[in-house]
Amino acid sequence: MEETMSHRSKEEYLRTQSTRYHRAKRDEKSVILDEGSALFGMHRKSLIRAFGEMRRGPKRRRGRKPRYGPELLAPLKKIWRLAYQPCGKRLKAMLETWLPFYEQHHGALEPEIRQGLLAMSASTLDRFLKPIRAKRRKGLCATRSARHIEGQIPIRTRFQEVDGPGFFEADTVAHCGTSMAGRFVWSLTFTDIWSGWTENRAVWNRSAAQIVERIGDIERGLVFDIMSFDSDNGSEFLNWQLVRYFRERAAPVEFTRSRPYRKNDNAHVEQKQWTHVRELLGYDRFEDRRLVRLINDLYRNEWRALQNFFLPSMRLISKTREGGHLRRRHSAPRTPYARLLDSPKVPQEGKEQLRREFAGLDPIVLRERIETKVREILRLARRQNTRLKTLQAA
Repeated sequence: MEETMSHRSKEEYLRTQSTRYHRAKRDEKSVILDEGSALFGMHRKSLIRAFGEMRRGPKRRRGRKPRYGPELLAPLKKIWRLAYQPCGKRLKAMLETWLPFYEQHHGALEPEIRQGLLAMSASTLDRFLKPIRAKRRKGLCATRSARHIEGQIPIRTRFQEVDGPGFFEADTVAHCGTSMAGRFVWSLTFTDIWSGWTENRAVWNRSAAQIVERIGDIERGLVFDIMSFDSDNGSEFLNWQLVRYFRERAAPVEFTRSRPYRKNDNAHVEQKQWTHVRELLGYDRFEDRRLVRLINDLYRNEWRALQNFFLPSMRLISKTREGGHLRRRHSAPRTPYARLLDSPKVPQEGKEQLRREFAGLDPIVLRERIETKVREILRLARRQNTRLKTLQAA
């Protein structure tokens, strides 16, 4: 209370003495400054500036008036969080699709708010959301070499852009918590380079047989053929079972691997490891085998639909070096679903199948179901971890 009164007394003094100071003659001004310095311990120049500010009144914000008010933040933040916190460019591309679903569930927006949201640029969206963005964590590296078969699978040497769907990259994520010891659940990520269409599956202990089974399950649900398969040098991919799966068929699939210790060779799938696995399930340890069924139920249904039909992504078009800088140019954000509809290499029956599936989807309902299933997965995982810690302590 003492500090508050002191501050108020100081403001009142400056306000009353400001008028007196500006009307006074030179000698009187010097007396006023001496008096203020003795009372508050302020430098004479600080007092002169304070008297000037009191005379001019409160500072006005420089520049033009803000075009978008704070009333836009509530619906924008809601959609942004429902869509798993996309960047401004992706959010700009998806707002027109998401707003009708938002209004169905949360009520109609005022016309000015709706128009403002659609008019905001990607940079403005990023500025609005900057204070509430979260920082990323990093997980453990779990790649184990399979030297006995490396010589049978060529290293991919062609890194140019592909011209259509069917060229896949794959990788796995360990749900191991802070330790790689023991057995636990892994997530397989399978992404098409051209369209961005991504599928995920869970496996127990990363066995080769399960990887082949999950890839077969993914392939049966695709509306286009697999033309090429590229992975890292992990033993879950470099094995004879997967080699036979891709090569012993009427139209063999090209099977290649990345260069050792070059994660950028699989940049497309590496990026999806964060957006499709870590953002969803985090970094907890999953060592209950029952979780495989629950996670696959989520991956095959709601998660696949939300990511591929409603969340746009950008594709790298070109990369050039100018002096010491790399200039990257990306395509406009589009959903994998929209890219596949535009591709002449996807058969019409496949496109019709995608359109029928899209017509029956609602992104906000999908998001609610995802949250329900994730809560159940994390509840079971943490209960199992607590039980094991109790047994170890005993």
